[in-house]
Amino acid sequence: MTDLLDHAQLETALDWDALIAELRNWFIRNAVEAPPRQVLSMPQPDGSEASLLIMLAWVPGQSIGVKVVTFFPENAQHGRPTINAGYMLFDGATGQMRAVMDGDVLTARRTAAASALAADYLARKDAARLLIVGTGQLSRSLAMAHARQRDYSEIAIWGRNRDSATHVAQDLCDAGLPARATDTLDAACASACVISAATASTKPLIEGRWLQPGTHLDLVGSFREDMRESDDEAVSRARLFVDNHESAARSGDLAQPAKAGLIDLMQVEADLAELCQGRHPGRSSDADITLFKSAGMSLEDLAAAELAARHSTS
Repeated sequence: MTDLLDHAQLETALDWDALIAELRNWFIRNAVEAPPRQVLSMPQPDGSEASLLIMLAWVPGQSIGVKVVTFFPENAQHGRPTINAGYMLFDGATGQMRAVMDGDVLTARRTAAASALAADYLARKDAARLLIVGTGQLSRSLAMAHARQRDYSEIAIWGRNRDSATHVAQDLCDAGLPARATDTLDAACASACVISAATASTKPLIEGRWLQPGTHLDLVGSFREDMRESDDEAVSRARLFVDNHESAARSGDLAQPAKAGLIDLMQVEADLAELCQGRHPGRSSDADITLFKSAGMSLEDLAAAELAARHSTS
């Protein structure tokens, strides 16, 4: 029998602490086989471009997972989600389908949990101020996940639309977090200890000159080479870390400055598996500016899906 796990069931199953711990364990084991994800461009009748992403992962004899994601950036102008996804989980020993899941919730929660996990190694232990850049589907999840790793006294929300930022901040306040909307991105970046960005921007939003020593920059939004959330100075000033070397190298935040000769991708010091396995110590100085580029990994999807499936049968 195939389980159908909807939005509410996944939110319950993927508790932040449990999910962050699950991801850490999977990165330590590093037993997942995953071919490169496919990103297919789909030109639209109105001249815009959408994307279809296909992500696969399996642990031989244990489980197989397939996620299909659509990215329609123009949806934001009409109040619709820009990302939609579905996930299928199969038995790795028999090939039988075990579960079908709401891929939107799965993606949002595993992405935010991975960023929080990275911040555990890369953000200062005394980080007190968090800035969320963007007001889309991931904004609330990122704030809640990061807040499980540090006790933030302030969570600022910035978005191009002030009303959207206010709504996100209010939702977070309702959840017990000290959130507020902000209009000034430069000042918010200058005062933040951790900056987490999840936008569909194709032009840099975060400027390196705004970053103070000790800042941790978490970049989630860009997954194509034409997408960009940080400028060249931000990347050049930072110690670089990624979730996965191959996929992160194709994102605009790293690919564009590398193509221009401003950085060498060999400067990336470690991926998330190397951090979790203790093969790299992470932050070594309170003055370091650290940058974590998250491009998304099918390992994270499969780990979250397995956790959700276990919870639904317990």
